[in-house]
Amino acid sequence: MENEVLVRFYRAYSREIYLYLYGLSHNRQLSEDLMQETFVKALLSLQTADTGVKAWLYKVARNLYFNTYRKDKRLVMGLDSVENKVVLNEETEENPLNKLLINERNNVLYKALNRLEGKKKEVLLLQYFSGLSGKDIAKLLGITTENVRILAFRGKKELKLYLKEAGYEI
Repeated sequence: MENEVLVRFYRAYSREIYLYLYGLSHNRQLSEDLMQETFVKALLSLQTADTGVKAWLYKVARNLYFNTYRKDKRLVMGLDSVENKVVLNEETEENPLNKLLINERNNVLYKALNRLEGKKKEVLLLQYFSGLSGKDIAKLLGITTENVRILAFRGKKELKLYLKEAGYEI
């Protein structure tokens, strides 16, 4: 019974946690390793979580990422090689044109997000790709909900400006 719950727990959140970590590190292998470690830590100490399970997992993943970053910045600062590219939407139709358009859109969005700095980038990743609430993001990052709102507003403004400069209609 317990094993079944753990499998469902992993299936429900592993992809989200991986994408979040990949958004921070840009390194596929490191993101996979940190995601696995996140779930190991979660299994060992889930009873001590003081927030919702999803927000708590993000907190564990974030802490692991920054601990790794402090230990070895070269490892975390992954290169944007073809091997490290992440596919954000695997459920595409088999139509090659649809795949091409979706990949192009994802690459543009990915490049735009990577131009953002620090917490603006992290807030938008958590808000739009992870679906966390402003309250959960605030608790996770140790800032106020108003600060989350302001960072999201400024981040979206910068994304819009970048996309306009790149020739995309908004």
